[in-house]
Amino acid sequence: MKPFNVFPYDSNIDFMRMRWVSLTIAGLLMLGSIIAMVTQGFNFSLDFTGGVGVELRYVQKPNVDKVREQLIAAGFRDAEVQSFGSDHDLLVRLQTEDKQESNQDKASSLGDAVARAASLPGNPASKRSSSVISAEVGKDLALNGMYAVIFVIVGFLLYISVRFEKKFAIAATVGTMHDVIVCAGWFAVSRHEFDLNVLAGILSVMGYSINDTIVVFDRVRENFRSLRADPTEILNKSVNQTLSRTVITSFVAFLTVVSLYLFGGDSLRGMAESQMIGIIIGTLSSIFIACAMLTMGGLRVTKQDLMPKAKDNAELAKRP
Repeated sequence: MKPFNVFPYDSNIDFMRMRWVSLTIAGLLMLGSIIAMVTQGFNFSLDFTGGVGVELRYVQKPNVDKVREQLIAAGFRDAEVQSFGSDHDLLVRLQTEDKQESNQDKASSLGDAVARAASLPGNPASKRSSSVISAEVGKDLALNGMYAVIFVIVGFLLYISVRFEKKFAIAATVGTMHDVIVCAGWFAVSRHEFDLNVLAGILSVMGYSINDTIVVFDRVRENFRSLRADPTEILNKSVNQTLSRTVITSFVAFLTVVSLYLFGGDSLRGMAESQMIGIIIGTLSSIFIACAMLTMGGLRVTKQDLMPKAKDNAELAKRP
């Protein structure tokens, strides 16, 4: 496997020496992201705000990009266009400025205007139906998303507490929450549209981040049981030994979401963007943050924390 090592297996980069700097930067990024989310909020899409949905039918299979361009040119800048049903059908979703006026009569007139604007040369669009999309549905979706995040966090704590130790569970969860908060904060600062696909991307970031961290922690546990050295030195060695794996895995995953961002279309761009940011932040946190937290305060890990069960003590004593 040596040809696949980006960094030598026995590299000795002193990551722990930089732990105060890395944790300070991480703390500032989290604080800035939280402030942005509280003060600016998110640019929520129709999924969360409600609006009007218009179903269109074409004589021939329409070019979705052309339809989207024509709607933008006609003033429907926030229109979401996607395939719906057969190849000849499209669903156009629009936000309405005045939520109190989103009644069925207005939805019908808006649907007629959308059908005219979305008609292509030689391929006219006819309105099949237009209806109001309730904002209450979006509120339920946002609440369910919050429940999903809480469920994942509790699951992380329970799994890692059983698989490793409570200190590892806290450090891994804090590191994962750092990645999620910074990723979400980016959307608050950039004002890029926040829809269900972005929420799905952020939830996937949690899974990616914790997976990367657990790989490093598993090496930490092995080294604590097999090496006789200072805990800080063992943590540093563990990060160095898994560095190539972390970088290569992250690079390959990053290429995948870049291709999704470039060729997946507008509907998947937000999800790809959240995953790209999450992969970068998650990689940095697994290298600079996760193990660094295990050297400080009540989270400081010792050899006793990772000692195997009593029946394995004799085998452990034989090791160098």
